[in-house]
Amino acid sequence: MNWPNIITLSRVPALFVVVVLLFVSLPWAATAAFVVFVLGGITDWLDGYLARRFKIVSNFGKLMDALTDKVLVVGLMIAMLVPMPGARAPILPDWSVFLVLLIFGREFLVTGLRLVAASQGRVLAAEKTGKIKTVLQLVSVSVLLLAHALAVDFQYAGAAHVVQLTGLWLFVGAAVLTALSGVGYLVKYWDMFMGHPSGDTGQS
Repeated sequence: MNWPNIITLSRVPALFVVVVLLFVSLPWAATAAFVVFVLGGITDWLDGYLARRFKIVSNFGKLMDALTDKVLVVGLMIAMLVPMPGARAPILPDWSVFLVLLIFGREFLVTGLRLVAASQGRVLAAEKTGKIKTVLQLVSVSVLLLAHALAVDFQYAGAAHVVQLTGLWLFVGAAVLTALSGVGYLVKYWDMFMGHPSGDTGQS
């Protein structure tokens, strides 16, 4: 256990902190939830930077980095489907349930694939589309949380509406890219599903 891995694992409790802040009726709780999530998103860059800077990159860190990203983002997306105190409607509208399930299915399918690879002493390479979709997921959720804070804490209904629409478009884009990334993994590593692992390894 080292500092990069501790920072990586901190994203799990960060999820619970954000969710609690979203569902309590306290002044500025929504803004605090936005800030905590943004800090959690920054750790996604910070842990990798520190691991490379001090040359303490490990397979455990690579695997947990990908897993905790999914726990933080997908867990919060599910929470945003539920109405919250002070809001007229859930942060994510009803029609987004299918997209959340799509993201959920892809993320944990690929995570399962990584676990199978890890049991064989392999670390699956991170695809470029996978890295971009992670950033887009983090940005879309951040924008949606910002819209919620503007509406609940600042009472800026007009600005909140514009920001929320922006966040929803980003969310749809993230869902599409997530699905495409998942298809890419399935095509590239189909041999693992068939029980014939190849020698392809890489950095996650």
